[in-house]
Amino acid sequence: MSNTNNKNNIEIGGDPTYKKIRLIKDNIFLIIVGVLTLFAILPLFHIIISILSKGLPVIMEKGMVFITGTLSEGGIGPAIVGTLMLTALASLIGLPLAFLAGAYAYEFPHSFIGRTTKVLLQIMLEFPTILVGTFVMAVMVFPMGHYSALAGAIALAIILTPYVAVYTEEAMAEIPRIYKEGAYALGCTRAQVIFKVITKMAKKGILTGMLIGMAKVAGETAPLLFTAGGLYETYPSDPLQPVGAIPLLIYQLIQSPSLEDHKMAWGAALIMLIIFLSIFVPIRYALKDDIKI
Repeated sequence: MSNTNNKNNIEIGGDPTYKKIRLIKDNIFLIIVGVLTLFAILPLFHIIISILSKGLPVIMEKGMVFITGTLSEGGIGPAIVGTLMLTALASLIGLPLAFLAGAYAYEFPHSFIGRTTKVLLQIMLEFPTILVGTFVMAVMVFPMGHYSALAGAIALAIILTPYVAVYTEEAMAEIPRIYKEGAYALGCTRAQVIFKVITKMAKKGILTGMLIGMAKVAGETAPLLFTAGGLYETYPSDPLQPVGAIPLLIYQLIQSPSLEDHKMAWGAALIMLIIFLSIFVPIRYALKDDIKI
């Protein structure tokens, strides 16, 4: 009887040697994961430190003129306003369309349009953004005869749409079906179920997708080369006129052989980093809390 019990203990993992081996394997696995994670985030910290070390002295040297002045005055004020304008316009155009596309793909996953929508969204995620810029240039810039903030915003909205739509569809799909069935049982219409029940429960994932999409388009350069044009001596006021942007300005500055222009490019990169962190980090941190229904 005693031999039988010992055998059973060994079979279920009661052997001390087996436990030590399993513990060693677990520790090795955790060390490997930790090292790989460190290697994964190391480039991000390197980028941030490089921008801080090279951009901060430029801003400290020029002071507020760098933030409020025009390019000829040694500042990037019009580019900052242009970036905010383009991001806001792209969000106004793209976010509603992206949300509706994601909601449709969730509600009708087996229909022809639903399947086609999901395939097109996946293709658009990997679509070269420079081709989006050339497309908008052909359909908007050429007919208008000049660059404009509206053309740039439409190009960015096209780029933003698949990110938000895919996150919306995936966030809604993660909601247990029982909540949807319960809403129908209470007499809710399909629109009420989607927009008042499922959307509210999936708000965290949807807002995360919106932030990622906005961050993506705020840092885009290639589409703006063919649509926005650039405006750095006056502040933009008309969406039908050319507009500048920080990424576009950085691209133009690094093409110059002047070391002073390169220094301004580092300063502009730091300003763009500060804008991203000051807007998106607090919102993303707030989304960590559970959404109350």
